[in-house]
Amino acid sequence: SMLPQLEINTVAAGGGSKLTFFEGVLKVGPESVSSDPGPVCYRKGGQLAVTDANLLLGRVVPKYFPKIFGKNEDQALDASATREAFESLTKEINRFRELQEGSTAGCMTCEEVAYGYLQVANEAMCRPIRELTEMKGHDTSNHILAVFGGAGPQHACAIARNLKMKSAFVHRFAGILSAYGMGLADVVEEAQLPCSLTCGAEGSLVQLEQRENELVRKIRESLQAQGFDDDHIQTTTFLNMRYEGTDNAIMTVTQGQGFSDGGYELAFLQTFQREFGFELKGRKLLVDDVRVRGVGKVDIIRPSPIATAVEDAVPMDHSQVYFQESGWTQTPIFDLLELLAGHALDGPCLILNGNSTIVIEPGCRAIVTDLGDVQILVGVGEMGSSGASTELDSVQLSIFSNRFMSIAEQMGRTLQRTSVSTNIKERLDFSCALFDAQGGLVANAPHIPVHLGAMSATVSWQLQHWGEDLQEGDVLLTNHPSAGGSHLPDITVVTPVFRDGQIVFFTASRGHHADVGGITPGSMPPFSRTLVQEGAAIKAFKLVEKGVFQEEKLRELLAEPGRHEGCSGTRKVEDVISDLRAQAAANNRGSALLAELIDAYGLDVVNAYMGHVQENAELAVRSMLRKMARDVLSRSGEEAVREDKQIQLRSIDFMDDGSPIQLVLTIDAAEGSAHFDFKGTGSQVYGNWNCPKAVTFAAIIYCLRALVGTEIPLNQGCFAPITADIPENSMLSPADGAAVVGGNVLTSQRVTDVVLAAFHAAANSQGCMNNFTFGNENFGYYETIAGGSGAGPTWDGTSGVQCHMTNTRITDPEILERRYPVLLREFSLRKGSGGRGAHKGGDGVVREMEFLERVTVSILSERRSYRPNGIDGGGQGLPGTNMLVNIDGTEVSLGGKNTILIEPHQRVRISTPGGGGCGGPVGEAG
Repeated sequence: SMLPQLEINTVAAGGGSKLTFFEGVLKVGPESVSSDPGPVCYRKGGQLAVTDANLLLGRVVPKYFPKIFGKNEDQALDASATREAFESLTKEINRFRELQEGSTAGCMTCEEVAYGYLQVANEAMCRPIRELTEMKGHDTSNHILAVFGGAGPQHACAIARNLKMKSAFVHRFAGILSAYGMGLADVVEEAQLPCSLTCGAEGSLVQLEQRENELVRKIRESLQAQGFDDDHIQTTTFLNMRYEGTDNAIMTVTQGQGFSDGGYELAFLQTFQREFGFELKGRKLLVDDVRVRGVGKVDIIRPSPIATAVEDAVPMDHSQVYFQESGWTQTPIFDLLELLAGHALDGPCLILNGNSTIVIEPGCRAIVTDLGDVQILVGVGEMGSSGASTELDSVQLSIFSNRFMSIAEQMGRTLQRTSVSTNIKERLDFSCALFDAQGGLVANAPHIPVHLGAMSATVSWQLQHWGEDLQEGDVLLTNHPSAGGSHLPDITVVTPVFRDGQIVFFTASRGHHADVGGITPGSMPPFSRTLVQEGAAIKAFKLVEKGVFQEEKLRELLAEPGRHEGCSGTRKVEDVISDLRAQAAANNRGSALLAELIDAYGLDVVNAYMGHVQENAELAVRSMLRKMARDVLSRSGEEAVREDKQIQLRSIDFMDDGSPIQLVLTIDAAEGSAHFDFKGTGSQVYGNWNCPKAVTFAAIIYCLRALVGTEIPLNQGCFAPITADIPENSMLSPADGAAVVGGNVLTSQRVTDVVLAAFHAAANSQGCMNNFTFGNENFGYYETIAGGSGAGPTWDGTSGVQCHMTNTRITDPEILERRYPVLLREFSLRKGSGGRGAHKGGDGVVREMEFLERVTVSILSERRSYRPNGIDGGGQGLPGTNMLVNIDGTEVSLGGKNTILIEPHQRVRISTPGGGGCGGPVGEAG
């Protein structure tokens, strides 16, 4: 049954968020300076934080702030210490700006730096708000910004303006709103009963009414026992509803009476349409649970109106406050407790409210309501947009980085909302990205690390292939490994976006589709030998041509695998077409959001910052490589050979068939560059664990991105310091028609292990995705199974986690058993499977299923022979095992890769590998 849940998204930009400067970028959080020692102004030797920025800019006035700071907690905020710290930071920022080649930017003042940090903090707060509202199908501009807490009202106007909200609301007791809310809160009791009913089925109404009556009686008895009479008790009935064949249950309520008027069905359909963008016509509606909420009404506190104003408000004081538009401005200060209903205050001004300060910015107006709350009418337009230029600016660099990522994330939410398949909607096996006009990656919001950077090769290939033959209204489709693809179920949709007849950028999305044909359902065959056995392979196709969706041609391409012996065309073609429409819609959403950004800042500015964010990512990766070179030189060991400031690191590992993956990594300490030489890697195999070149690059970029140690956008700049030599027709760069389905999900993990081992960064993780599929003529199911991650110099490995190149969810046990003919007999940590050491490797998992029908089961896995290695004397993790358990209890090993027909009540038990350990004592797992 479904328990009450509250979706929470943590935003790392509060008053205590740490302010730092890294390679030209102003960063706010995610680290916090906490309350002790806290910000610099707390007089406890702290570090610069958002509160310091507000203090420096006059938005916090020390004389009206509690005197609770210093050693004896009896002093005021230390404004002079904050200014000294900002002066030091400003000098560091200006030094960096002066050293940039070709820079003509002038020096920044302390105030400009502090205000810049506030802009970055505000954008960091706006980004998840945009993402979450988009996910639910809402537009932020249609809402009011609710503001509370001590620091929130200082940022209200700026955040509302950035989100295009026209109004913000600050409660009279915003600083203590949680405590006040507890006093206002009614007593709530909830009870729930599971059911499995089909709406409209015979007898369903009677069963629903019986469950409702039982729950209402239980709730009323509970509230009556707490002292509430019937007149103060209200009950509401919810139905947890979903479409048949989906996992997206929605707790539904209606204003109607009873279950017979169709109100619940209509409310569900309206909510589903709003959140997901479509209806599933012809599908039955199911009710999983009935819930009743009872409310005992409390009269302890009731808001009371305040007196109405007859004269204009009189400020209690004036103070200097810094605003971007006017610089230091003599600003009136009002006390909210002295203001009356109807008072209207034009910005700029400050309103003090006991535990918080409300900053009313220029162009905004505050109106005091009848209950003493503050409604802020927000001026339209983004502050400072017109002031941005093409010249590199550290503040705008941070803001644009957030904006580009926010657009890619909103594309992802649109795709998740409008897709129909489990893989995309629920397992989140997709990625979205933005590219500049040359096909260079600007921002990538991946759920799946194996997609990291891989779409760059895809877009570049399409741009080269189509050349001038791209027109407004075209949308491109591709999935071929030789065209920058991964494995065939991962289909990429690319949309060129035009202005004045010229391509100005691209949007793209990649999703794992349920089936693209081939020799097995799900298109993940363990024994494919050639690419044609894995499904439809499309190098270049206009999915939409001049605005017309090419459905007939698409169906022909998806059916093409059926012409080959032993193969089938795409099995769930309607779902695939629907999800491709969703990908096109996601691209269109990204295009519209980028167009809004261009309208606000100008095409030249947006183009310039597409370049600036790439250059900044390059700086960060080069800095990491230089540091890595210094670390290697400071260690003694045979793995490092120094030649003219070039450091060579070597690493080798093996696939379970014995094929080697060999790497010689050369780091140039002076340039901050790295060359990955995979000479000596095994030849292309007559199997499917060949790894497309784009996926090999994705594994390299993933490792570098993980090693940087700070949040940088993943973009084309990350690739600039990197070169690679991957032998043609090797396992990591196979020929055009080679089978590759296992390379994407298995070999990519081994490449990751080899690269991290060369850097001496971490022990091997499980090195596998444990791809498990089963089905028959009626259904198909696919999942990847977690294992143990490798330990490192300062950390233990994590147990039971999706490692490295995969980041998908696994299906909930209740949903798995409800939708498929299986019983999940065991899903537990595999104790002792992680490698021993000073830091222990993470344990794998045990996942055992009993099948209730005859099904075909396929397992595609690695690390069944070669163990995950430790580092610095740490032990190896245990290899995985795949076992068939017969009805009589006898066991048969299935090996690493197999397909088998399972009879009812036979079981499959998959034990996944553990991660390697780090440091002594030397030993192995188990």
